Amino acid sequence: MKKILIANRGEIALRVMRSAKEMGIKTVGIYSEADRLSPHVRYADEAVCVGAPPSSESYLNVDKIIETCKNLEVDAIHPGYGFLSENADFARRLVKESITLIGPSAEAMEMMGDKLKAKASVKAFNVPMVPGTDEKITDVKEAKSIAQSIGYPILIKAAAGGGGKGMRVVEQAKDFEEQMKLAVSEALSSFGDGSVFIERYLGSPRHIEIQVLADTHGNVVHLFERECSIQRRHQKVIEEAPSSVLTQEIREAMGQCAVNVAKSCDYVGAGTVEFLLDENKEFYFLEMNTRLQVEHPVTEMITGVDLVKEQIKIAQGHTLSFTQDNLSIQGHALEVRVYAEDPMNNFAPDIGTLKRYVLPDSVGVRLDNGFEEGMEIPIFYDSMLSKLITYGRDRQEAISRMKRAIMDYTIAGVKTTLPFALFVMDHPNFVNGDFDTHFIKTYFTDPSVLDKSCEEEAEIAALLSRHLQTQRPSLNTDTVKTENISNWKKNRS
Repeated sequence: MKKILIANRGEIALRVMRSAKEMGIKTVGIYSEADRLSPHVRYADEAVCVGAPPSSESYLNVDKIIETCKNLEVDAIHPGYGFLSENADFARRLVKESITLIGPSAEAMEMMGDKLKAKASVKAFNVPMVPGTDEKITDVKEAKSIAQSIGYPILIKAAAGGGGKGMRVVEQAKDFEEQMKLAVSEALSSFGDGSVFIERYLGSPRHIEIQVLADTHGNVVHLFERECSIQRRHQKVIEEAPSSVLTQEIREAMGQCAVNVAKSCDYVGAGTVEFLLDENKEFYFLEMNTRLQVEHPVTEMITGVDLVKEQIKIAQGHTLSFTQDNLSIQGHALEVRVYAEDPMNNFAPDIGTLKRYVLPDSVGVRLDNGFEEGMEIPIFYDSMLSKLITYGRDRQEAISRMKRAIMDYTIAGVKTTLPFALFVMDHPNFVNGDFDTHFIKTYFTDPSVLDKSCEEEAEIAALLSRHLQTQRPSLNTDTVKTENISNWKKNRS
């Protein structure tokens, strides 16, 4: 494998390229017209424009991507996450074109991409599942009867769904028909499949996922868990590893279940098995993501394993170079997804130009970033700017370093989720590990607290400035700029 095309953009494209280059493998970047000036374009050994800004005309343009592979004699494609990363038809096309996909088979993608097929697949391995239906439901009367037998509250979920789409919580029987119609409609518009299924609704769950690696020789290992319970709109915003609530016994049980899920679909590569953990610390299989996860860096930090390199080695046909017994948890890691969103306006996406963009850089800080100062935030793609990761000897040190890193991260021109992230790091329930997937709904009820924290920060900055002037009268006060102390006050309009 001498040359890899990264079929993605931004921070994940850069992250994959760096590992490939360390392995002595040439990289090919692709970009849309909107991303012409993006860092990943310059970093690649070769880069090709694959179309107009809309992803359907560029990053999802399979014919153009394959044409680029042939023209540049590319051996393999790494899809990153999103876009084509879980597209079974794309995986089959690459087999036909004799191009290696750094990822699982089309069959594994299809099996785990359909939640009901996934449930059927793992059933033989005694993986615990939330009580509910095993088949697709389209008849409202039948569905209502099943919901009654399971007991309210229940959850209606799109069979082909993801990202919280086609999902409805129903508290009472009188609301069932309306909510089912809404779930079916959303599932149909989002996935082209209106089929749904029903599960018992877990009231206060934690979202725990297990990272797995599987080679082509039948070896499967897990690399422990990630805690992903801080979410907005059913999508993660803060992750950490390990979880603060798992006992070693539960960790081993969940890990073995994740390995069995991978075995159930003959999985190859890096994947993630997601679970819900209830108040009694009982866990249930949720789904499997057949790709690299956004939050994979926290696993890398606590295990010392480069997951992208492992993906590439597996695609080359190598046997895993370590066993389960070789793996252990060292320290603690946190990840904050930095989105161009306004947390004071229900996390609505924000667009604009990065007038100031100064990155944090210190001990225990890693930043997977895809932007530079002066760049515009495109409206065509996901609003994530970067992933801010910190590592510490323990959870307390990781949190302290994250707070410092957030304060050192200067962004002006767009609103971001950084002030919300700092709010979480300071919240006693997060610090104590006492939280679940309803953290935002429960504790972030008054977004104006972010304004208050900004005012407190401004006071601290002013005190610091006065102190420096008192201690060092000759100091040029122009060098003490509050814009370099605060990361979000500069531009909130």
